[in-house]
Amino acid sequence: MGKLTILVVDDDREILSSFMQILSKNGYGVETAETGHEAIERCKSGSYDLALLDIKLPDMDGTQLLERLQEIEPKMRTIMVTGYAGLDGALRSLILHANAYVQKPVDPDELLKVVRATLNEQQIE
Repeated sequence: MGKLTILVVDDDREILSSFMQILSKNGYGVETAETGHEAIERCKSGSYDLALLDIKLPDMDGTQLLERLQEIEPKMRTIMVTGYAGLDGALRSLILHANAYVQKPVDPDELLKVVRATLNEQQIE
């Protein structure tokens, strides 16, 4: 089995850089996108095991992106990430079958724990 690949989607370049550093240091292949449309194009041209999706993106809501990515790559796992504490986004994400939900600021150890657990679920299925 090759290196597991993760797509990180966030409009904050510092978060993209931080997540990329944390994940790649732990052996994951990481690509990033700053908009929903960029993420959709990446998923159409490549394959990912997991996507970390910010709920607030400049061109679409993260839950809309979640729906689109599930159509393109139904086996890909998804973790929703948000800096906005709100039950609406969390509930909508779970209704749309996001595999996990984390709140910013994300602790690196917690991020890795959630990523590993989500990917382990994928390998069990």
